[in-house]
Amino acid sequence: MGVALEEVVRSGIGDPGWSRRYIRAAVAMDTLSGAAAIQGVLLARFALGIAHPVEVPLGLAIAAGWPLTVGLVGGYDRRHIGDGADEYRKIIHSAAILASVVAISAYVTQTSIARSYVMAGIPICALLTLGVHYALRKRLHRRRRNGECLRRVVVVGHWTSVLDLHAQFSRERHHGMRIVAACVPPDQAGQLPSQVDGFPVLGDFKNVPEVVVASQADSVAVLACPELDGHALRRLAWQLEERGTELLVATALMEVAGPRINIRPVAGLALLHVEHPDIRGMRQAVKSVFDRVVASMVLLMLLPFMLVIATAVRVSSPGPALFRQARVGKDGEVFTVYKFRTMTVDAERRKITLRNFGDDGNGVLFKLRNDPRITPLGTWLRRYSLDELTQLINVIKGEMSLVGPRPPLPEEVAQYGDDVRRRLLVKPGMTGLWQVSGRSDLTWEESVRLDLRYVENWSLTLDVLILWKTWSAVFGGRGAY
Repeated sequence: MGVALEEVVRSGIGDPGWSRRYIRAAVAMDTLSGAAAIQGVLLARFALGIAHPVEVPLGLAIAAGWPLTVGLVGGYDRRHIGDGADEYRKIIHSAAILASVVAISAYVTQTSIARSYVMAGIPICALLTLGVHYALRKRLHRRRRNGECLRRVVVVGHWTSVLDLHAQFSRERHHGMRIVAACVPPDQAGQLPSQVDGFPVLGDFKNVPEVVVASQADSVAVLACPELDGHALRRLAWQLEERGTELLVATALMEVAGPRINIRPVAGLALLHVEHPDIRGMRQAVKSVFDRVVASMVLLMLLPFMLVIATAVRVSSPGPALFRQARVGKDGEVFTVYKFRTMTVDAERRKITLRNFGDDGNGVLFKLRNDPRITPLGTWLRRYSLDELTQLINVIKGEMSLVGPRPPLPEEVAQYGDDVRRRLLVKPGMTGLWQVSGRSDLTWEESVRLDLRYVENWSLTLDVLILWKTWSAVFGGRGAY
């Protein structure tokens, strides 16, 4: 056990200085972004002959105030580094605050020259900063995939939960968490192997502070378990406070995002208030309008390209250009989905024979990595999801959404349990969390988990983020078969 721990410590996982360097780089780049944006407005106004000498100190003040505003709203908080959309939201929030301060100051002082900075300078500054932070995040994610810039985490909880968390961290390495040790209940401590996949089991719940010191951890993740009540957690927090170790507490609620959770202090207790998912009402109406408008615009732009694909499908193999198939949509309604044909015309008949040789799917899905029914052109279309462009028609008709769960077949729905049927509460999507998280490489359980996460935590912002990530997933061609 001691040898295993020494190997983990010597591996250099979790350089304690990487977060400080990241923040310093972000501050420096944000300062340059602010200076570039304001200087651009100044030069434009001087070129037009409408500038005033007083604008120079005003511009310098706005440029200097930009990184300060981002810092005040928490844009450089270590918790948001490289994970989630909070970092981007903080930047947009900063732009709104700075624009409001400049506009109010200009109104009070009767300074009309501030309009150009409010209408152009600050928005350009925010766009440049968003681009800078996006580039920094992508670089950080690459380093994390190479085993760098990881937080050293001691996990406290039941062994099965520890393994589930380890699998999650290993699958989604961009979160930057690496388990370096585990503490389990006393009745499990003597029954487990001393090391699992690189991290040792170093004791029970009473040994957490000592394990943190021995493993040089900077975070402790406490999983939901009855042995650790409020008093035990409070004592653990006091012990970790002395070393400045971060304490993360996982609730028993799975796949519930932050916006749906609020803490209500009642009678000295911190109660979690969980909002019901918004799957009806005005927000869904806005989503429907957004889907149809965007789908109509994209369809008009891509129509010539889609005609070329249709012609290529007809010429490359016998059969129609379009493939029609029954799929199950919102509330269990069956609709016809449109796709460019990527298989031979007898694909459905041959499917029965291929089932006898096994498949690469899991659960109710049928997937073959090297499906002999797929045409050569179909392989290329599937790799880049071009066969699904015709589903824009389904979106315009209101049968599908741009983003949502995967549209299932009727025979798949017939095998759904009660939990899985929750996927049918929203419209299926052309893309979704399953698309940007591995596509066909995902197991059935992983696909269901991602679809349910989307249903539970839908927002228009999440849709936009998934659409943005879809580009890299599609052009990368990973998991498409």
